[in-house]
Amino acid sequence: MEVSEMQRQFADFSSSLFREGYLDAQFTQLQQLQDETNPDFVVEVVSLFFDDSQRLLNDLTHALEHENVDFKKVDAHVHQLKGSSSSIGAHRVTSACIPFRHFCEMRNTEACRACLQQVKQEYFLVKNKLQTLLRMEQQILAAGGSIPIIA
Repeated sequence: MEVSEMQRQFADFSSSLFREGYLDAQFTQLQQLQDETNPDFVVEVVSLFFDDSQRLLNDLTHALEHENVDFKKVDAHVHQLKGSSSSIGAHRVTSACIPFRHFCEMRNTEACRACLQQVKQEYFLVKNKLQTLLRMEQQILAAGGSIPIIA
């Protein structure tokens, strides 16, 4: 496949992630911070997000399995997940954390469990999309092309 075709597919896929609300302008800002001195910046930040989010989701799952839920602890984990999602532009994950925090305040265990499932779903969707986007980026670079910035 020619580089120009790979770049077009990358641009189309990237645009769809913004249009469908998976990513927001924060992700574009991350991309703009990447340069020749730090060519793996986005991959590194996204990888840290994946690791951190997986740990937080595991902690949340464990915390919500208890009969006496520590809602302060659950809220702290959700707050941290919301912040890290926001910092990389994972819009749908960030949005899914808002009602989750509300139900923590209400001390509603069942609603929190339902929100956890929604947050997990959004996280795994955006993780899959970002992995695809980064793989496409690597293929373009390996073919000698440059990555188009999509806003």
